[in-house]
Amino acid sequence: VQLQASGGGLVQAGGSLGLSCEWSDPLFSYHHMGWFRQAPGKEREFVAAIAWNGQNKSYVDSVKGRFTISRDNVKKLVYLRMSSLKPEDTGVYYCAVDGRKAHDTLSADRNQYIHWGQGTQVTVSS
Repeated sequence: VQLQASGGGLVQAGGSLGLSCEWSDPLFSYHHMGWFRQAPGKEREFVAAIAWNGQNKSYVDSVKGRFTISRDNVKKLVYLRMSSLKPEDTGVYYCAVDGRKAHDTLSADRNQYIHWGQGTQVTVSS
């Protein structure tokens, strides 16, 4: 398994949750990474991305100010810290590796991501 996500669970609206994703391939440290989510009956959507060196980050508008993406290339971990959670944040969350070059800008296009974790369920109750 190249990407292993963990940290999902059940939380009440307004609560917080942290996700982690560990990668095994050392080359992933030189790739941008992203988090996506998929709600039942909906397409997988972009949540956040982080540059290979952690210096640039991007978020979908609906999570700005509430979610924070970060990474630790030494530990080979990418994180997603989620706060002020809403029921509409419910879904399976996936970490993914962008297959493009390190100098490319961050992308919200899931077709740019070539390696995917198995997903972790996040459920926010109202």
